[in-house]
Amino acid sequence: MVNFELIAFPDDRALAQAVGQAWLEEIAAQSGRGEHYCVALSGGRIAKAFFSAVAGATSASEGLLRSVHFFWGDERLVPPDDAESNFRVAQELLLKPLRIEEAQIHRLRGEASIESAVAEAEVELCRLAPLNEDSQPVLDLILLGMGEDGHVASLFPGESETLMASKSVYRAVMASKPPPCRITLGYPTIAAARRVWVLVSGAGKEAALRESLRPEGQTPLARVLRSRPTTKIFTDIRLGGG
Repeated sequence: MVNFELIAFPDDRALAQAVGQAWLEEIAAQSGRGEHYCVALSGGRIAKAFFSAVAGATSASEGLLRSVHFFWGDERLVPPDDAESNFRVAQELLLKPLRIEEAQIHRLRGEASIESAVAEAEVELCRLAPLNEDSQPVLDLILLGMGEDGHVASLFPGESETLMASKSVYRAVMASKPPPCRITLGYPTIAAARRVWVLVSGAGKEAALRESLRPEGQTPLARVLRSRPTTKIFTDIRLGGG
């Protein structure tokens, strides 16, 4: 059974604009209900294009994002003003241009000790997002990118089954690419989200995407897909025959 929707675009600009517009329409449809909307942002090149597309499609005066609370799917253990910080990218391209209130921003404290950063992040997310029967916070949307090895957030290939099954909302990770020390959402929290949208863009990722879409795929993205009833994948990669 296919439990994902693959949506193709001619290039990264079209992808970012379409996903940005779809997200704003989703938020608009929920506005007026008096509920928090919790989203986890991603890092990476396509995330930059997405943030710019959202900022360009709305304005601070509209107040559309007033109910949105911003979390992150992963972060590097660096200060918030570091060039490697996922928060910094979102701050510069999305949060600051749209004058998002500080109370809506729940960044991962990459400058703190990893133990305190993980603990604080879990408490903060569980304070605002409803919990399911497994005590997992249910985010309205998790945005993910995908690396050339099929990793999503900072969930990389090669982890033990025990670690992948951990019910920790956030956990420490030693990544296989620099900077190595990171914090990431775990698989169960990603599985619990109402929606997960994966933005896959760029040369060199076709093989990992193909592997991820196989029912028995071995990439982190494949594991995410198997854990959920449905996931949307937006891509500018052309998957031909073979």
